[in-house]
Amino acid sequence: MKVALFATCLVDTMVPQVATATAVLLERLGHDVVVPPGQSCCGQMHVNTGYRREAVPIVANHVRAFAGALSSGVEAIVAPSGSCVASIHHQQAMVARRAGDHALADDAAALADRTYELSQFLVDVLGVTDVGAYYPHRVTYHPTCHSLRMLRVGDRPLQLLRAVRGLDLVELPAADQCCGFGGTFAVKNAETSTAMLTDKMANVLSTHAEVCTAGDASCLMHIGGGLSRLRAGTRTVHLAEILASTEEAVTPRQSTSPAVPR
Repeated sequence: MKVALFATCLVDTMVPQVATATAVLLERLGHDVVVPPGQSCCGQMHVNTGYRREAVPIVANHVRAFAGALSSGVEAIVAPSGSCVASIHHQQAMVARRAGDHALADDAAALADRTYELSQFLVDVLGVTDVGAYYPHRVTYHPTCHSLRMLRVGDRPLQLLRAVRGLDLVELPAADQCCGFGGTFAVKNAETSTAMLTDKMANVLSTHAEVCTAGDASCLMHIGGGLSRLRAGTRTVHLAEILASTEEAVTPRQSTSPAVPR
């Protein structure tokens, strides 16, 4: 299958290795991955902050970048972010329609129908849970708010993690509670965000996991920043990096960083 990768602006800017891992994983499963030029933000930050009209040009850019990919044979668009895919599914067409641009709304809705979060694509579209990964570490999983409540990803990431050889998956207490990031929420409500992060970190540390994983780099940055300040010894690693890790790439002195073949 020919697949277009939507890297997302945050991954592209802050953790590009997550986009690389997603492409490596999909290619290992036999798919042709392309990265359409011109892609940038999905517009979620603008919409969530109340700047819906300002989000319209961003939606138009996203549609322009990926509509060309679909016309060139791409069958699916995949992003390593439940949050951004939720925005594409639930916000982009709404923003365009409320601005009176019904043609853009129709194009955005058609694009959303072909767009999948990584675990959804693997489990629902490809029908696989064992992707051949190897990751010999104790791991706990944080289901991010948008993937859990807006996109309803459910237990698909857990199905994938349970099939990873060598991985010791431990349940995260109060897993469905938000980490406190919420995009601009963390900036506008710093004290509340910090209190929520404190609770999330306490639950992560109670598992004695080496790694906390999730399907959204934004939440992992928030949790990882807090854990690093505590010098707790627990790291955050995106789900895509774990799934892309292989036994062949593991070295005897491997740290908790995933071993993603290049």
